[in-house]
Amino acid sequence: MNKKFSTTSIAFLSFISIICAQAPKYSNEFLNIGVGARALGMSNSYVTSVNDVTAGYWNPAGLLGIKNQNQVALMHSEYFAGIAKYDYGAFATRLDSSSVLALSMVRFGVDDIPNTTELIDANGNVDYNRITTFSAVDYAFLVSYAKQLKIPGLRLGANVKIIRRKVGDFAGAWGFGLDAGAQYDYKKWKFAAMARDVTSTFNAWTYNLSDETKQVFLATGNEIPENSVEITLPKLLLGAARKFDFTDKISLLAELDADATFDGKRNVLIKSKVVSVDPHFGLEASYMNMIFLRAGVGNYQSYTDGVGKKIHTFQPNIGVGVKIKSVYIDYALTDIGDQSVALYSNVFSIKVDINKKVK
Repeated sequence: MNKKFSTTSIAFLSFISIICAQAPKYSNEFLNIGVGARALGMSNSYVTSVNDVTAGYWNPAGLLGIKNQNQVALMHSEYFAGIAKYDYGAFATRLDSSSVLALSMVRFGVDDIPNTTELIDANGNVDYNRITTFSAVDYAFLVSYAKQLKIPGLRLGANVKIIRRKVGDFAGAWGFGLDAGAQYDYKKWKFAAMARDVTSTFNAWTYNLSDETKQVFLATGNEIPENSVEITLPKLLLGAARKFDFTDKISLLAELDADATFDGKRNVLIKSKVVSVDPHFGLEASYMNMIFLRAGVGNYQSYTDGVGKKIHTFQPNIGVGVKIKSVYIDYALTDIGDQSVALYSNVFSIKVDINKKVK
């Protein structure tokens, strides 16, 4: 057998095997990337200050910050030199002066993956015409609702989300989960809490492998996957923000967030067996509320290299934005976290206010 395609087959089988492992700590990770270039430029420090249609993802309580009747947003980014593509779209509409409804969709996918499991025919001959391609795609659909309460400064929101994950015709999963969020204004400060997967999110995996593929699994020492349920455990996001107005035209927004997980020790800045906390900080400077400069830092990690040296890494992000009448155009440049690698991703997003402002 051609050595190149043997390696590809083993890599493909290993990829399929990975999704069989029930690892709640890293389940549905595509939903932790973030949406909107404004938020990504601030290193995802956004659960408190979010006040637009992207709040359906970040904190549904923030949907009440929409000033117009309707608002739409679109985003596109690519990772690992364009191998993985990440897309987002959302629409929000005011139901009345105290409530907002939003619909959001997230897609993260790797397309045109070669499938070489059937490269060799029944007679043992290599037949390149038997190579096909498939996509490994993750979808999330969110329905969000936000309500202004009678308590001054307090806003609440919730998400219902449906997860669809698919690996070609080989495997697929359906999932369901709930999020809940709150924002509270106190004098010049803003505070927020966002509980993701508050009831845990369950993904039910089913597999559809041909007999030939099963034989390849066995021949390469891989287990044949069985139908299973994958669980995403709850996560609590806390934040505080304040806007400083230096002049009538120049202001600075600062936000500090902390993501708390309860599934054991993680490689983050604050960690223990009970709870791990990943802090991140973001800034946004604005001029006349039309031109924006953003920066943020987060994703602090540490590891030991091959010679026993302790290495510390973090993820710096920067971004810019411009508002032209009712259109917001934003850009962010993000790093994966290791500055020695400097593998950057470009993120573009657009947001549009539709119809008249709500009084």
